Amino acid sequence: MDFTALPAPFLLLLPLLLIAAALEGWYLQRHDARGYDWRGYAASFGDLVGRFIVNRLLGAGIAGVVLAFAYRHRIATIHMHHVWSWVALLLLQDFFYYWTHRADHRVHWLWATHSVHHSPNRYTLAAAYRLGWTGKISGGAILFAPLAFVGFPVPAIAAAVALNLLYQFWLHTELIPGLGPLEWIFNTPAHHRVHHASNAAYIDKNYGGVLIVFDRLFGTYAEEAADEPCRYGLVTPLHSNNPLIIATHGWMKLGQALRGARSWRGYWAAVFGPPG
Repeated sequence: MDFTALPAPFLLLLPLLLIAAALEGWYLQRHDARGYDWRGYAASFGDLVGRFIVNRLLGAGIAGVVLAFAYRHRIATIHMHHVWSWVALLLLQDFFYYWTHRADHRVHWLWATHSVHHSPNRYTLAAAYRLGWTGKISGGAILFAPLAFVGFPVPAIAAAVALNLLYQFWLHTELIPGLGPLEWIFNTPAHHRVHHASNAAYIDKNYGGVLIVFDRLFGTYAEEAADEPCRYGLVTPLHSNNPLIIATHGWMKLGQALRGARSWRGYWAAVFGPPG
């Protein structure tokens, strides 16, 4: 799921996100010796616009169909007028978000879309809404289907994911330092900087959404080290600011992997194995 798939009330916040990213750019242009990558900002905006168009053309997408099916065959009905229902949903959603995000990095089919989010070579707020055009095709959000199957309404699941994504917006900046004791429980800019880094020590770390506790529990946690600055972008950097190239480069890589396969096992590994 992504910002363009949010429930309508959340979409009203998108202009504020764009303005916040522009204000960060204005500040960095004045105070950072490297200046600010306005072309990258425009590329992220182009990605956002393209995603709106593609999502409207595709409709519900794979995940929407699967979640609707799971809820139709649910084993219970959970009513959302209780506070505990929302508390349980938000916690469970963050748990499933962790595994969905981890799959985005470890399954090449899902990485073809998710790699767009990791393509910026500068770490700024504009990266938060660069999410690719093919999320409804790759269908990674089907991993939230167990929530619908146990009885949480699909609109409530969508709202919980929306809140998770909105929380993560402020994580995409280098301007906020470590936050002390909060780092033990919550995902913070310092944790998420590690996640976006392509340093060997940082790859495939810190998958959390709102919480960082699942990374600590399942062995994917790493701290931002003072002696190893984060190097952002993909392992093989993408230097294009063309939204079409940005949206399709991951699928081109998957196609190359398929062309290099020599057996059915190789084809399977090219699609569902780890990227690279």
